[in-house]
Amino acid sequence: MAGRNQHRLTPTEIRLKEDLIAARSREIQTLLLDNQRLAASHVALKQDVLAAQQDLHRLSATASSVKAERDAQVREVYERSRKLEAESRSAESNRVRAQIKDLRAERDQLSVKLKEVEDDIARTQPEQKEFSDLKADIEALRREVQKGRAAVEYERKMKATNFELGEVMEKHLRSMAREAEKLRAELAEKRAMAAGVGSGTSANPAPGYAVPQSFVEPGVGRNSVPDQHAVHQWQ
Repeated sequence: MAGRNQHRLTPTEIRLKEDLIAARSREIQTLLLDNQRLAASHVALKQDVLAAQQDLHRLSATASSVKAERDAQVREVYERSRKLEAESRSAESNRVRAQIKDLRAERDQLSVKLKEVEDDIARTQPEQKEFSDLKADIEALRREVQKGRAAVEYERKMKATNFELGEVMEKHLRSMAREAEKLRAELAEKRAMAAGVGSGTSANPAPGYAVPQSFVEPGVGRNSVPDQHAVHQWQ
């Protein structure tokens, strides 16, 4: 009995273990919420990246189309200018020169527009760098999500271990309760036998038949049964 009493948990220790399990459960819930928020942020960032890629593709396609159109126009103007220069050798040279001048001015305007298109293409390069930065941020978030998942898995394993420990302790407490009930029954039987023997003897009974009060272990008759409320809490 003395060795078994040394392994018995006190109500305070049981409450401390329950508080520890509750704290671990709250931490797990917090990690799950953080994981959900990180997953939502990851999805939102991924959507933003996809939108940025689509915009970049549209800008690139538009720039290529505009550049091709402008190149075609420049080639057309160039061919027209050559034709007009050939026609300038005719009697209408002055009028042709004026037209050539206009065409050259138009070509200059087209060159300016072409330069603007090239500048637009150059401005898309920082957007490409921003896309690379976003991709790096997404990778960092993915690593954080993996860390969060690993922490949640660790807490889940710890909770399972604590639950198994609780079941073992519950079985141990029940076994101790049955042993305590058995001892109480044996003590009651011995007291009844001692009372029966004492009623048939003189005022000074022989030693060995009486059951002294000091023979009963302290707490066996009153507090030897474990707290059933604590046992149910472990369930």
